[in-house]
Amino acid sequence: MKMKVVCVGHRMPDWVDAGVDEFVRRMPRDLPLQIVEVKAEPRTQGKPVDALLDAERQRIEAAIPARARIVALDERGDDLSTVALAARLRRWRAEGDDVVLLIGGPDGLSPTLKSRAHELIRLSSLTLPHALARLLLAEALYRAFTVESNHPYHRE
Repeated sequence: MKMKVVCVGHRMPDWVDAGVDEFVRRMPRDLPLQIVEVKAEPRTQGKPVDALLDAERQRIEAAIPARARIVALDERGDDLSTVALAARLRRWRAEGDDVVLLIGGPDGLSPTLKSRAHELIRLSSLTLPHALARLLLAEALYRAFTVESNHPYHRE
C-alpha cells in the first residue's frame, strides 16, 4: 500500500517543508508517503466559490490514482484519536488499496470530492492554516504507523 497526500497550495515555508520531509523520510519502505501539491485557483474578485472549488477539484482528481481509497480532510469528518487512526491505518493496509488523503484550499474541498470520498476525517476542532495541517497530517500518519508497529515514538 502507498499513501499520498494531495493538497491544494504550494510554496510552503521552509519549516513546513522540512517537517513534512522528515516524517515522509521516516515512513517505512512498505508504507511510503508522498506529498502532491496542486495549484490553488486564484481568488479573483467576483469569481464564485463554487467555480474555484470545481477548478481545484479537477486538479485534485487528476492526482488520484485509480482504485485508491479517498480520505478527505474536513471539519465535519470523524474525530480520531491517535490509536483510532492507527486502527484505520491497519484496516487500510489489510484492504490493500492505495490511500489518498485530500487537503483542500482556502475554501475547503468541493462537495463533489467530499461525496466521492470513502471517509471524512478531521485533524482538529481548531481552524488550522493549510501549511500546519499538512505537517500535522504527516506526523499523525507516522505516529499511527509507530503505534501499529509497537515503536516507542508514541506514549500513552
